[in-house]
Amino acid sequence: MDGGLIHTAMDIAAWIAAWLAYRWAKPYVPLPPGAPNRDLAYIAALLFGAGVGAVLSGTANLWLSGQPGLARSIEGAVLGGIVAIELYKAICGINVRTGARFALSFAVGAAVGRIGCFLAGMDDFTYGTPTALPWGHDFGDGVMRHPVQLYESAAMAAFALAYVWQVKRGNRFVIDNGFYLAAGFYGLQRFVWEFFKPYTPLAGPFTLFHFLSAVLVVYAVVMIATAPKSRAANDRAFA
Repeated sequence: MDGGLIHTAMDIAAWIAAWLAYRWAKPYVPLPPGAPNRDLAYIAALLFGAGVGAVLSGTANLWLSGQPGLARSIEGAVLGGIVAIELYKAICGINVRTGARFALSFAVGAAVGRIGCFLAGMDDFTYGTPTALPWGHDFGDGVMRHPVQLYESAAMAAFALAYVWQVKRGNRFVIDNGFYLAAGFYGLQRFVWEFFKPYTPLAGPFTLFHFLSAVLVVYAVVMIATAPKSRAANDRAFA
């Protein structure tokens, strides 16, 4: 099957998996008072921001690496969605945090979607740099490379399992700050894997996605640090 078709099929699978994860989370992660429930405008803003962010960042990285065309990026989609939702909330006067229920969806969607990137081979500009490690993979050019897509998939799958475990234990800190934990963890692990990708650096050894990853980590830390005291103070599960 063509690499593009494989990628599209796995993208659909990722969306389905993310939706199922969202459904699972609903009984465990209540929406705070004042949060939009089934608000189509909220969902539209999220999808629009994610789509724009995905294309802008993916295409920018492609061009910076000397390759023509259009591309998409999961990380860009996350950042674009965050910006769009924060703007939407500011316009609508929504002052509560609304992302907690999307934490598992984010992790599961990323884990499944990256498998599609791996299966797409050289058609997808997400393969790793050459390696002599025994798990190196030939993506079609005769060179054994780091399967960085699987590194990322495994990392996010591990986060998803840890998240579910803590949510079922009733860990209020994880429940209330789940999305920020997912975003911060994604940015952190992505920062590491970027050293194993053949992208053109912007400054020193750091590529565009290193900087985007750092933004995600800082965002997560700030949001967790400024969490409402009444919610953050309830965490006793790690004691």
